Amino acid sequence: MATIARDIFKAYDIRGIVGKTLTNEAAYLIGRAIGTQAAEKNIRQIALGRDGRLSGPELMENLTRGITESGIDVLNVGMVATPMLYFAAWQHSEGSGVMITGSHNPPDYNGFKMMLGGETLAGELIQDLLAIIEKDVFNTSAKPGSVTEKNIAAEYQAHIVGHIKLKRPMKIVIDAGNGVAGAFAGDLYRALGCEVTELFCDVDGHFPNHHPDPAKPENLQDLIRALQESDAEIGFAFDGDGDRLGVVTKDAQIIYPDRQLMLFAQDVLSRNPGAKVIYDVKSTRLLAPWIREHGGEPVMEKTGHSFIKASMKKNGALMAGEMSGHVFFKERWFGFDDGMYAGARMLEILSAFDSPTAVLNALPNSISTPELNIHLAEGSNGHEVIAKLAQTAQFAGSDEIITIDGLRVEYPDGFGLMRASNTTPVLVLRDVLQWKAAEVGEAVAPLKVVGPANGKRGTEVTFTPSPQTFTNGDSCSTPGQNAGAIVTYACNSSRTDDAIVSISPALTDATNILVPDCSTNLTVETWRVW
Repeated sequence: MATIARDIFKAYDIRGIVGKTLTNEAAYLIGRAIGTQAAEKNIRQIALGRDGRLSGPELMENLTRGITESGIDVLNVGMVATPMLYFAAWQHSEGSGVMITGSHNPPDYNGFKMMLGGETLAGELIQDLLAIIEKDVFNTSAKPGSVTEKNIAAEYQAHIVGHIKLKRPMKIVIDAGNGVAGAFAGDLYRALGCEVTELFCDVDGHFPNHHPDPAKPENLQDLIRALQESDAEIGFAFDGDGDRLGVVTKDAQIIYPDRQLMLFAQDVLSRNPGAKVIYDVKSTRLLAPWIREHGGEPVMEKTGHSFIKASMKKNGALMAGEMSGHVFFKERWFGFDDGMYAGARMLEILSAFDSPTAVLNALPNSISTPELNIHLAEGSNGHEVIAKLAQTAQFAGSDEIITIDGLRVEYPDGFGLMRASNTTPVLVLRDVLQWKAAEVGEAVAPLKVVGPANGKRGTEVTFTPSPQTFTNGDSCSTPGQNAGAIVTYACNSSRTDDAIVSISPALTDATNILVPDCSTNLTVETWRVW
């Protein structure tokens, strides 16, 4: 019996640490298993691509060896973004392809996203690969498969430029974070008529500038600065393999993917009234009513690109999106997640307006934390933790508990979410408050220092700056429950030590707030929710 690390077989892809859980031998065995499944389905060719990670070439070599030994041909499209591999699979390999990518994971990770005959491998289908390996029931062929190489970039670009038409030229900034999208995104947007400023578009598997994950605000700061220092109108950021999109406005606002989906859904529904739009469990509660308001039918689904694609097929949906930044267009496209194509669709919409910033900032919004991560030991099962919580936890005052994916607890003024990541040993938390900003007035409930921080740290949360600096006696408040945070603030123009504070009511939109022991003006620099 062949041995392989079982924990690399995730819910919707295969992913592990290179040289430890994901080895060259593992890649070979996975190739043989995929080839075996392909042979059972009478699939003759599988497209293969890889992102810019340093481990990609070796893993591709061993994966190719396993597939061809099973008698299956390989179409090698080389270093590409994940959506370009999907494109090649649909156009040239009857919907069969494997992308070697670690997506937004750290540099020492890599993995495989897989589809056979138009079906994305997920859940039990991935576990079937493991079973083939462990039972050693590989397909054998007297004649090995062949390998053909093909450059897919020009065809992919031409397909997009052929139907995406901007109303006017636009000036944009893109940040690829040294991921593989940097090799292609600039050329694509220039071909659409844009003037493009490129940040970190040299593909480098070390990711020397910042991590390629546009879901994290700290990875968007270079893009924000470039927008503010130039005459560009909008900024795009991509993850490591180019299937996710981050968006930043001229005035430094991050337009999170659930709000992007509002704009995309409005556009698609204008041509397809009554269409279904799928969104994941992490998305804002403002999205469903927006979809209904614009004549569509909202459908909530599990987080994960393979689950979303399966739901689109089941429901006949024309588009879908995830809070992570995956956007899926079936209308005018193929239905797979494509960050570069989503950027093109956004430019097409925004080019009809003089101020893209005004259009994007006008979308309904709620206050939320970014994704807060609780790291578990490698190999730990976060799903078991969530299952135990679902059985024992009590949520006073809640309206509804949704268990589609993790625990989403709905309250009258917002929701809280805890779920297990399907790619890394992490619990993901998010808290969203639906609110309208209150007027700045007399002191209502100023912050009160309740004890020293004692070096405690947490996840930084960035909020929209308040319109003024508050003086002693002033306060800004919004509706909400009591909250706890660590606040770093400057007093008398000097930085103080962190203090643990209680906030009542929660001050969710102020970066300039009152700490009573400050005799003069102060400015809060960061909130660290814990």
